[in-house]
Amino acid sequence: MTTPPNHHPSLAPVYWLALGTFAIGTEGFMIVPLLPKMASDLSVPISTAGELVTAFALSLAISSPILTALTASLNRRKLLIAAMLAFALANIVAWASTGYWSIMAARILLAFAAGLYTPNANAVAGTLVPPERRGRALAIVNGGITVAIALGLPLGSLIGDAFGWRSTFLGVGMLAIAAVLGLAFGLRKGVGDHMQVASLRERLTVARRPEVLLALLVTTIWATGAYTAWTYIAPYLTEVVGLNSNGISAVVFLWGVAAAVGVFGGGTLNDRFGHWRVMIPALILLSLAFLTLSASAVFLTPSQALLPVLVAVAIWGLTAWGFFPAQIARLIGIAGPALAPIVLSLNASFMYAGFSAGAAVGSVVLTRGSVADLGWVGAAFEITAIVLLLAPALAATRRPIAETR
Repeated sequence: MTTPPNHHPSLAPVYWLALGTFAIGTEGFMIVPLLPKMASDLSVPISTAGELVTAFALSLAISSPILTALTASLNRRKLLIAAMLAFALANIVAWASTGYWSIMAARILLAFAAGLYTPNANAVAGTLVPPERRGRALAIVNGGITVAIALGLPLGSLIGDAFGWRSTFLGVGMLAIAAVLGLAFGLRKGVGDHMQVASLRERLTVARRPEVLLALLVTTIWATGAYTAWTYIAPYLTEVVGLNSNGISAVVFLWGVAAAVGVFGGGTLNDRFGHWRVMIPALILLSLAFLTLSASAVFLTPSQALLPVLVAVAIWGLTAWGFFPAQIARLIGIAGPALAPIVLSLNASFMYAGFSAGAAVGSVVLTRGSVADLGWVGAAFEITAIVLLLAPALAATRRPIAETR
């Protein structure tokens, strides 16, 4: 049997696509543990430094579907190379920046490039291999972000501690340039020609379906709670447990490894038990982890708080990202396989909207309260996500009761 013209005989080109998502994931997550040093160096409050996270996530959430639709007529290979090159240059701009607003501008440019690259990398990956290998190809591309959480995030934190936070942008920029070269030489010309790209109207039509919209709101609320606490994990660890930069890097590494285990483990458990038996326990345990963080800050001394905080951080990473693949499977089940590319792209936008909202909420919590309040607020969002998740099932059980009256 011959291989279709657009299919590669191996998965090698897919790994070059994954190198790009690895660079994007590393940049997106690495800034959080570096916020205290950035705030000090830029002479701004840490809540203001946290707005760099808010701006990045919000810009990505809004721009990704718009830019993808506007560039629908372009060849996807050339578009991926251009987006990754723009991502590399924006990192160099961030590295060379000396003021807060220049770094803010660079972060917005990074978001535009990342939002254009990731959904198109997923789309191209699906065309590079035969249908029976498509799932594996998509897993490899998205695995780049998982590896970034497990390795890129703590590595960026260590590099930032040793050589200054600006060096992390330079490192990611060099990584992105390597990805550009890989895409240029690893993807043959013609890949991505005549690919169909969903228009904004098609995306809005899917998003307006009540069951899809409710599921997407669960993603947003989950992400908001997670980033309310995550954005300010560094000052929390310093104030509550008394950790220095090396200790923070170690805890970030713990969180990253737990998150990677959660992503792969959540997908496996979803395949075996179904999404309900993964998502509900994950959100309940995540809520308890956040409550533990705040309770430890209020009731325990730094030495007493160390162990419960480490346990809570591990459970946090495990459950927050264990929830994610089950939610993706649920969305595909709701929308149907034919609409999977659209609903997954929408899910990414709703997730980053939640990340942006969480960073903003965390900033307000720090301004009006303290780091001890981050866990309470994060848990409140996760409990709300549980309620939204169960709402359709609760409505279905009440309907027959009402009909019998």
